[in-house]
Amino acid sequence: MLVLLVMCCAVIVVSGRTSFAKTGDVAAGSTQMIVVTTPDWNSLQGRLQRYERAKVGEAWQPVDGAISIVTGKHGMAWGLGAVALDGVQAVSDPMKREGDGRSPAGVFGLGTAFGFATEPLAGMTLPYLSLTASTECVDDVDSASYNRIVDRSKVTVDWKSSEHMRDVGEAYRWGIVVNHNGIANPVSGPQPLRGDGSCIFLHIWKDAAHGTAGCMAMAPANIEALLRWVDPTRKPALVELPVDVYARVMKQWGLPEAVGLPER
Repeated sequence: MLVLLVMCCAVIVVSGRTSFAKTGDVAAGSTQMIVVTTPDWNSLQGRLQRYERAKVGEAWQPVDGAISIVTGKHGMAWGLGAVALDGVQAVSDPMKREGDGRSPAGVFGLGTAFGFATEPLAGMTLPYLSLTASTECVDDVDSASYNRIVDRSKVTVDWKSSEHMRDVGEAYRWGIVVNHNGIANPVSGPQPLRGDGSCIFLHIWKDAAHGTAGCMAMAPANIEALLRWVDPTRKPALVELPVDVYARVMKQWGLPEAVGLPER
């Protein structure tokens, strides 16, 4: 089976969630961070800011200016990522579910890059998957390959629904897998929670007015800059949150002092 795997830290399971950290600095081993914020849970438009630091323990510094992004067409909802939500998630907050049109909120690692080209983008250091006619991401909750990217020609097909990634079009010309709900875990490791969302990527948008099915998207030039910047040896972290939640957890989670946040 062709499954996208990325190397990650040892994991623990907290309240049914696969997590790297329960409290404190959620990116303690990282020197690159991507921060995505939106006005509220239901907004599809937001901003993305890159940060880096020379070594762990130093303050985060912004890289270039913020860019515009779109999230899911229905906004965001708490996803299954690299940090437990104990004491953070409010009862009224939405939770990510399969097919809800929301991007996952939380802290996530980044996996394999992908695209239409046979070779990776010049300057890119992420592992790369060249999409073919048989590359699919399975979103059928009853499939053994749920939330896995597979080569249809090399596995037993037991699904009724999947994304034929090469057929998606311009949106997937370049992209990065977001390690949400166990997509980066090997078959022998913790399995995705069925129905909690699948096939989450960073990719090219249609435009600034259209949201996605649950991914986070941006202009072509911006995804290419991101692909060249992300360095897997620096353990990049992706943080996606509404601004009020970001402001509330910023110090607790050791996040950068992001601009544009409400006063507290």
